[in-house]
Amino acid sequence: MITYKGTVIRPPSEADSLLIQVTYGCSHDKCAFCGTYPGKAFKIRTFAEIKADLEWAKKNIDGEFRRIFLCDGDAMCLSFNKLMEILNLINSLFPDIQRIGIYANARNILAKTEEELTEFSRNKLTIAYLGLESGSDKILKAVNKGSTAREMTDAVIRAQKCGIKMSVIGLLGLGGRKLSREHALETARVCNAMNPRFLSFLTLMLVPGTPLCDDYENGRFELLTAGEMLEELHLIVTNLELNGTIFRTNHASNYAPLEGTLPKDKDKLLRLLKTYLRGEAPVKDEFWRGL
Repeated sequence: MITYKGTVIRPPSEADSLLIQVTYGCSHDKCAFCGTYPGKAFKIRTFAEIKADLEWAKKNIDGEFRRIFLCDGDAMCLSFNKLMEILNLINSLFPDIQRIGIYANARNILAKTEEELTEFSRNKLTIAYLGLESGSDKILKAVNKGSTAREMTDAVIRAQKCGIKMSVIGLLGLGGRKLSREHALETARVCNAMNPRFLSFLTLMLVPGTPLCDDYENGRFELLTAGEMLEELHLIVTNLELNGTIFRTNHASNYAPLEGTLPKDKDKLLRLLKTYLRGEAPVKDEFWRGL
């Protein structure tokens, strides 16, 4: 059997992918809003452990998947040689695999040369997911993101130049009520500079035990209402000037599922958002929201 340890997450678009843990936990694991890996110390798995999982999958479930996703939070932290060893094994065992995906933070992308990133893409690592969260450096610093907006912009541009499609993720409500407008406008500005292939938004859900939840409980952070979250999203979409970006809000945390391609569907998305804001379409009930 494939060995999994602790909580294992993946993006919605990797629902049908084979999930292989390359690391346990996240190499940063200091974001104030994140409670994904409680009690899971960061560790890079051995090649022998990863090989055993992949060989079991080859023997038992080959043909049932066309994509592989490398977990946990940031497998891009591996050295070029270690990650290439894993990619070479995957391509040897599964020559028909269509795509390999990975979570990546900005500094670990920027630590790789363009030649190394290009070699990854040649070996089917062709999509990476980056949590922008916010385009505001004030907010990024407050939540201890560990990267600046400029670093994340440079990372997305570099990876896409090398053949790796970037899926960028924003987090609605992260600035609270006080910084909501700055959060929206700066996030739109940074996304425009990146022009990622994919752009999605999640909606903030406070996780007990995290620093941001503690701030909320002690009156230092004001959580937006559902309507205010959607107003923030409307302001972001209004200011997006993207070229060929696939846009989604299909994560379980969101109040309203939207999808389209920008700029073609921008007006449609704004009209749909208005129907939610005017109460003409029901927002998702809190009971059905989840991380």
